[in-house]
Amino acid sequence: MLTTLKRIVDEVNRQPVLEKALERVAQLAKQTMQTECCSIYLADHDNRHYLLMATDGLSPNSVGSVAIGFDEGLVGLVGEKEEPVNVANARFHPRFLITPQVKEDAYNSFLGAPIIHQRQVVGVISVQHSTQSFFDESKVAFLVTLAAQLGSAIAHAEARDALDRAEHPELKSRARSLKGVAGSSGIAFGHAYVIQPHISFADIVPRRTHNIGREIVRFKQAVKKTQQELKVLSVKMSSILPSDTSAIFDVYHYMLNDDTLGERVQEQIHSGWNAATALKIVIEELCSEFSQMEDSYIRERVTDIRDIGQRVLINIIKKELSKRPIPDKVVLVAEEVTASMLAEIPREQLQGICSVRGSNNSHAAILARALGIPAILGLEDLPLTNLDGRETIIDGYSGQVFFNPDSVISKEYQVLLVEEQELEELVQSIADKPAETKDGTQVSLAINTGLAADFEVVRGIDADGIGLYRTEIPFMVRNCFPSESEQCALYQKALDAYPGKSINMRTLDVGGDKPLPYFPIEEDNPFLGWRGIRMTLDHPEILLVQVRAMLKANIDRGNLQILLPMITSVQEVDECLRLIKQAHAELEEELQRTLVKPKVGVMLEVPAAIYQIGLLSKKVDFFSVGTNDLTQYLLAVDRNNARVANLYTYYHPGVLEALKFIANQCHKFNTPVSICGEMAGEPIGLLILMSLGYRKFSMSAQNLLKAKWILRHISLSDIADLQHKVSFETDPEAIKLIVSEKLDQLGLGGFIRAGK
Repeated sequence: MLTTLKRIVDEVNRQPVLEKALERVAQLAKQTMQTECCSIYLADHDNRHYLLMATDGLSPNSVGSVAIGFDEGLVGLVGEKEEPVNVANARFHPRFLITPQVKEDAYNSFLGAPIIHQRQVVGVISVQHSTQSFFDESKVAFLVTLAAQLGSAIAHAEARDALDRAEHPELKSRARSLKGVAGSSGIAFGHAYVIQPHISFADIVPRRTHNIGREIVRFKQAVKKTQQELKVLSVKMSSILPSDTSAIFDVYHYMLNDDTLGERVQEQIHSGWNAATALKIVIEELCSEFSQMEDSYIRERVTDIRDIGQRVLINIIKKELSKRPIPDKVVLVAEEVTASMLAEIPREQLQGICSVRGSNNSHAAILARALGIPAILGLEDLPLTNLDGRETIIDGYSGQVFFNPDSVISKEYQVLLVEEQELEELVQSIADKPAETKDGTQVSLAINTGLAADFEVVRGIDADGIGLYRTEIPFMVRNCFPSESEQCALYQKALDAYPGKSINMRTLDVGGDKPLPYFPIEEDNPFLGWRGIRMTLDHPEILLVQVRAMLKANIDRGNLQILLPMITSVQEVDECLRLIKQAHAELEEELQRTLVKPKVGVMLEVPAAIYQIGLLSKKVDFFSVGTNDLTQYLLAVDRNNARVANLYTYYHPGVLEALKFIANQCHKFNTPVSICGEMAGEPIGLLILMSLGYRKFSMSAQNLLKAKWILRHISLSDIADLQHKVSFETDPEAIKLIVSEKLDQLGLGGFIRAGK
């Protein structure tokens, strides 16, 4: 069964046209289940009906024309119940819908299963038979399993289809957007620039071509380049491997020289596909053919076929990518956006970010907010290949991205962009004003940083220092650990940016979604693994060098504070304090002078730490709440996993209760506390935190002025009842709605949606 299932799902991924893929699935499912009919309906949520997209058994003329309402027929019932419906005699069922054009008079029994993707019914697959009997359990299990497998495959294919329609204006009446997770607010216009370190056939979005001659030349050049690479590899490996093992390269050469492969690819190009798509079609057809052979030796050649095809594909794509210039306005698109990728693009050209992986608080989102550019993450169904160069609009409020948008969408967003710029000019007018509420309550607003660009952004803005200096970012964009002197120079710039104001430097916090390319950490569950203080305590040489650099940078400045990440126990704090004391003593002896001892704080982000606030307060000088990781650990949600990104929210009642508990405990033990997580940079989060009693916040430089504007336009009396109101709600969306309505009442709604 597993082999059959895999084969059917592979058909969806292999076929470049969705309709053809579904047609093949219907044929294979009917054949496997030994039924007389199999049909596939896809959901149209705009028109609230299921459209018959493929069938093997009903009238072929009904495909694409028969629509069944969400509340009609047995197909509609499957969608409503979101579970299989097994009926022995469909004609006597109260939900049976007579549809003459499908010509199903011969069928009595019916079995349907919902096709679900990300909690939404995207279609229904059904089988029918002339006998009046229930389908047995094994057939029900098979259809349910098949439907579950089809969900993501169909969603991915529909995303490809949306892009194809965007590329051909005559095929669309209205531009379709792809939906992800809003990672950084704002609107951006630009051209997609895809950085794709790994290229595979699964990434290839089928594309047509009108220039057949050019595509044939591209294919032949890629084959020639691959042959040259294999020749070099063959010579290199022949001196290492036995002759019978290295002979595999002879097989590869034979396959590349075989006219069959070249002829089949060129046939596909002549039928209108570009070189990459044609190669994909042929290689996957060959793999399918070989895997069904009885001879085991021939079946094993599937791996060789796929490998050689992969090598040719890379050379097709590489040649194309190497020639492309960086657009004037870049929307960076990648499987997962990293700090090093951002460093490759000139800041003035970078307009926005689209990432297949990640959520609203993955490291990419945090970097985007630091840079002040919109970002959309968790675009699970985004086909990367062939997006390059497309006109792109990003809506960082709703999480929508449009590729090759139509004129209507472009005009709408141009208007919203102008309003955004007007709002930006408005908040700039209070840059030098203090952060305080209308009734005079003083609030501390500092910045989260790690990028040199942040210091430029906040120049001229009255900020209360740096609440979180992410020291890992300079580590991440290098090829090796920075030296003590290099670190010292970086830290001096940060300390000099705000003379006399506190600069909280977090010790190296890597692991999880912040890898170092030269110090890879391979783990099954990195967010629960070797990260933050755990790693640096295991490598005291790294921590000691970093602390020495911080202490050196603090000479004649005196505004350094050290922040310890991922603390789970008092023992970890004791060990850190011992190492800080050691570095301090070493430097005093080395420099023959007395050095200021910086204050030391702990990040409250691991749930265990918040229940040790009383014990920890005896050891450290202050606390800083990392709402990003605290939320992740409280909800057991990987904030980089797009599949559960919708479960990650600061506004979960459990998270708000934890934040309330922290505020009360810190007050009880008389220890200063601030919020350094991204929650404070969101208008909704800021109001809730204020209502919980927090008065010290740090956030991205781009959000600081907006936060200041909001604070200067509210009074504590305006939000006095907010904590009480949200405490009765169990749904995070209901909590957000309450605070959103409050912002609207205060005339501040323009900070939570596009426009003013």
